[in-house]
Amino acid sequence: MPPPPFQRNITPSPLSANTRGIIVLAVWAILALIFIWTGAYTVPAESVGVVQRFGRYHTTVGSGLQFKIPYGVDVVTLEPVRRQLKMEFGYRDSEGSNGYGRESDPELERSMVTGDRSMALVEWTVQYRISDPRVYLFDVKDPDETMRAASEAVMREVVGDRTVDEVITVGRQDIESETLVKLNKVAQDYHLGLTIDFVQLKNVNPPRQVQASFDEVNQAQQEKQKAINLANTEYNKTVPLAKGDANRSISEAQGNALKRVNESEGDALRFKAIFAEYQRAPEVMRQRMYIETMLLVLPQIGRKYILDEKGQQILPFLQLSQENK
Repeated sequence: MPPPPFQRNITPSPLSANTRGIIVLAVWAILALIFIWTGAYTVPAESVGVVQRFGRYHTTVGSGLQFKIPYGVDVVTLEPVRRQLKMEFGYRDSEGSNGYGRESDPELERSMVTGDRSMALVEWTVQYRISDPRVYLFDVKDPDETMRAASEAVMREVVGDRTVDEVITVGRQDIESETLVKLNKVAQDYHLGLTIDFVQLKNVNPPRQVQASFDEVNQAQQEKQKAINLANTEYNKTVPLAKGDANRSISEAQGNALKRVNESEGDALRFKAIFAEYQRAPEVMRQRMYIETMLLVLPQIGRKYILDEKGQQILPFLQLSQENK
């Protein structure tokens, strides 16, 4: 029975083995490129990559080119562990801030009550780092906002333990040090995975209503301190000089006293030695003492004329001209 007119015998053209091999290789190459394109990623030098596999923590990888299982099996979160982050309180710096807390009111942040029930406007900065990215990501929900709330609470506690004068003037360094210690303890107790490196007070001022009066008091205190410094300078310049003069006079008096005592002792010893020799030979010592005395006295008399008592001339002839030569 002949076939129907609408049916035709269609014979497929056979493909060669080489063509099929090329197609298979092309498919595998495309799949490999897709795998590499979706699985390769780069971790910056200042960051690490936290890998989650099927939603659970898997590992932490360092910087450089890394690979993951694509299609949502592995999810990588980059955390800048080698970069110092910053939070600002009471003010906003558009260039330096990380953006945390921009929705909060700086005026409310900076307004604080001191220990003597006064008001102070405190602006400060907290600089911190991510020390443990696994803890930072999985142990606490929103650790940055938690750290921000803890920083404000600790600062209010530290400021509340001091007077307004301490907060504004001499107590700034103590406040920074105490706040740093307490914040690190809070970060450790709450398992935030953060380490606080530095707490710095920026502007600390009294309320605007009393700013003028406080400036006057501050100026008076500065003038008082200036007068005290001038007085101390004059004291340090005059008193040591007077003490030096007094010590010099005392040293000179002691030297003169020692000199006179030594001279007196020497004269006494000399007298005793002469007296002992005099007792041995009185006539010899008298003659010696006479001659020694004349040796001391005669040179002080000046010009001397010795006349012979036996001379019979009315006017003795003096060779004045020869004496003057």
